[in-house]
Amino acid sequence: MIEILNSARLERARGTGALVGDILQTLKQRSTVGTNLLDIDQWAKELISEAGAQSCYVDYAPSFGRGPFGHYVCTAVNDAVLHGLPHNYPLANGDLLTLDLAVAKGGVASDAAISFLVGEARPAESVAMIETTERALAAGIAAARPGARIGDLSHAIGTILDEAGYPISTEFGGHGIGSTMHQDPHIPNTGRPGRGYTLRPGLLLALEPWVMADTAALVTDADGWTLRSATGCRTAHSEHTIAITDDGAEILTLPTRARP
Repeated sequence: MIEILNSARLERARGTGALVGDILQTLKQRSTVGTNLLDIDQWAKELISEAGAQSCYVDYAPSFGRGPFGHYVCTAVNDAVLHGLPHNYPLANGDLLTLDLAVAKGGVASDAAISFLVGEARPAESVAMIETTERALAAGIAAARPGARIGDLSHAIGTILDEAGYPISTEFGGHGIGSTMHQDPHIPNTGRPGRGYTLRPGLLLALEPWVMADTAALVTDADGWTLRSATGCRTAHSEHTIAITDDGAEILTLPTRARP
C-alpha cells in the first residue's frame, strides 16, 4: 500500500515527526557510560506515553523477527546494526550505539534512527562511518522531489556509501510510511536512477542508509531480532522520515531545536 496524505494529515505527521526527533535526542543525552539498554527502553516507553502517542514496535511481529518485539526502541551496539532488542547491557566508553524509534500519533507514524559514540572515546573509523551514513541520508533527501523516482534516491544514497568504500546490503532499506510504519515503496540503499515509483506531493518516506565496516552479510542474534555484521565489525545507521512537498522534501523527524 502507498498512501498520499492530504494537508490535514501532513500537519499531524509534522507533529509526530518532531516527537520522534525530540525523544531520540533526549535518549541520546541520557545515554552515558554505564547506562543500561533496558533503562533506555523504559525512558522511551515513558516519553511516548507522556506524549499521548503509541509505539510502533512493542506489538510488531513481522515474518523476519521472533515477535512480538516487546520493546519501545531498537538499541543496536557496535556490531549490531538493525532491530537491536534491548537487553541487560551497560554501555561502555567508546561504544557505538544506534537508536531507532518509530511512533504513531494522530493516525500517522514517523520513524528515525541516530548513531553516536558513548563517552569520551572517538575511534576515527567509527566517526567516519557515522558521518558517511549521515551524508548518504542527506544526499537521498536532496534527491527527493515530485517527479523523481525511487531509483534516484537509492542511487544518491548508494553513491555516497560506495565512494566511502563500504559494502552495501539491499536486504533492508527505506520504506513508505503513513498510517502504518512499513509501507510500499521499498527504498534500497543503492540503485539505478530513473527507475521505480514516481514521487508525488503528500508521500511520506523513511530513508535509512546503514552500513557495516567490512561486510554486507548479516547474522541474526539468538534473540531472534538483533541483526549483526557477520564479521563482528562495527556498524552505523541514520534515518529520517520525510514528506514530499511541491517544493522538494521536508524532513519531519528533526528535533524541535534543529528546526528552521
